[in-house]
Amino acid sequence: MATLVLDNGAYWAKIGYSQEKVSVIPNCQFRSKTSRLKTFTANQLDEIKDPSGLFYILPFQKGYLVNWDVQRKVWDHLFGKEMFKVEFADTSIIITEPYFNFTSIQESMNEILFEEYQFQSALRINTGSLGAHHYFHSKPSELCCLVVDSGFSFTHIAPYCRSKKLKEGIRRINVGGKLLTNHLKEIISYRQLHVMDETYVINQVKEDVCYVSQQFYKDMEIAQMKGEENPIMRDYVLPDFSSIKKGYCKPREEMVFSGKYKTGEQILRLVNERFAVPEMLFHPSDIGIQEMGIPEAIVHSVQSLPEEMQPHFYQNIVLTGGNSLFQGFRERLEAELRSLVPAHLPVSVFLPENPVCYSWEGGKLLAQSPDYDEMVVLREDYEENGHIVSEERFDI
Repeated sequence: MATLVLDNGAYWAKIGYSQEKVSVIPNCQFRSKTSRLKTFTANQLDEIKDPSGLFYILPFQKGYLVNWDVQRKVWDHLFGKEMFKVEFADTSIIITEPYFNFTSIQESMNEILFEEYQFQSALRINTGSLGAHHYFHSKPSELCCLVVDSGFSFTHIAPYCRSKKLKEGIRRINVGGKLLTNHLKEIISYRQLHVMDETYVINQVKEDVCYVSQQFYKDMEIAQMKGEENPIMRDYVLPDFSSIKKGYCKPREEMVFSGKYKTGEQILRLVNERFAVPEMLFHPSDIGIQEMGIPEAIVHSVQSLPEEMQPHFYQNIVLTGGNSLFQGFRERLEAELRSLVPAHLPVSVFLPENPVCYSWEGGKLLAQSPDYDEMVVLREDYEENGHIVSEERFDI
């Protein structure tokens, strides 16, 4: 009996059998400028020779799975002969969904998993629950943890006590990687070069050069310095997809501070964008989103919980999701929390080695745990009783 773990994110799908390694694959379809008619699915992205002006077709909108046709095609590709060769009749699947997912989406998912693919059994669970399971597994002495999952569409903050989530403490901030990339596209387009169609390239720029500032105003002052005095300035060489396949940062010694480059590459000069973009995770109000930043929301979440549990949550904050990979993210979050949390309570923020796959690893551990068979819904059970079985079984 094989178990397939699928952490079905809005940007990356993390998928693999519970005995094997994880694969991280784009959870979407693409169209390229050059071959307008052909649609590429998931990891066929690598076949596109010229990803400039790459058009994304995403199954998720605002964090919820709404485009089932695209999702079906991605899943067909993942489960099919080229990828995981799933034998549905004797495979169990663990699949993730967002907190407080809509019933209609849950029902569609049940139908697709059981009626179309006909999996032997399925477990629908929140990504954070898998992250918490992983954390409790690695630190068995801890009773509480607070999962901060900052992904493509949202940032969720979810407290867990003894592997059960405390619904009244869950907070969502509508700032994720998609918003950061879009904002970076807008400022670059406004300041130097029209890149509104270059989502793929600018996303790469964001991952390569952006970082979280430890002292925002101080860095802002440094960013205004001219030429060589400015340690923040970076020149990013844009890919042309013929000789330069992937964009990169020019080494400091090759940067030209006055005048133009003779080499003919296309250059983006990034200064305060490098830290002003990830700053939105801490202060969404900077761009007119009237919400709390992550540190405030964590405090808000913890204060809604029983007082005797609060110290345990502050000591066990786990970061997951792609945004936690920004350089300086963990340090800044810990520093800001330190100033918000009462002085006698210790604060500790844990950043796993691979925050993107942390929840998937949790799913892998869950699949191997002895209680697993009691958590899933069997197909026979679903065929007999319908959606009600899932509603009762899954704590979503």
